[in-house]
Amino acid sequence: MTARTREYKSDFFRRAYGEGKAEGEAKAILEVLAARDLTLSEEARVRITSCTDLDQLENWIRRVATVESVEDLFD
Repeated sequence: MTARTREYKSDFFRRAYGEGKAEGEAKAILEVLAARDLTLSEEARVRITSCTDLDQLENWIRRVATVESVEDLFD
């Protein structure tokens, strides 16, 4: 038996999946920032939570563990 990956057929489901993934990535970034006790401005929170670019979110996830401040995350 072989495993098959299933692609979503409609634009609606592809978009909803991408939005859900972006929300999860943003939540992960916020959780790591909170765990590291880094001060998060409302502007930074909005920038993170409103981002839908998965490549950018993945970049921030890689960086969030090592930045010294939230501002460094966006540099």
